[in-house]
Amino acid sequence: MILIVSAAVIVSVKLVISNVESVLQHLIELPIVGINLDHIEDGSYYGRYSTFPVSVEVKVTVTDHAITAIELIKHQHGQGKEAEVITGRVIEAQSLAVDLISGATFSSKVIIKAIEDALVNAVH
Repeated sequence: MILIVSAAVIVSVKLVISNVESVLQHLIELPIVGINLDHIEDGSYYGRYSTFPVSVEVKVTVTDHAITAIELIKHQHGQGKEAEVITGRVIEAQSLAVDLISGATFSSKVIIKAIEDALVNAVH
């Protein structure tokens, strides 16, 4: 009986790990929408993006058609705290097309997707 339960637990854990790996691979492959800042009025815009195990909410401030600030309101990151510097890269580049942070790839991508959400909502 113990062997059957142990085998069931091992199979379940392998299925969960496989599912998480699939979700994270899909995240890496997600395209980033190009945002034309010329179409965004001054203001603060909120965005969010979540995928297990990372969840992000941001406030993006635009002044004179430039990103002037990005505030991480929430960043549930697991081991991806290092990704938080990506906001500075986005501001410096005035673009979402920045390199992801090595060692915090998934958190980097989720932060960028949350910024993208804020800016896409600003256009509409």
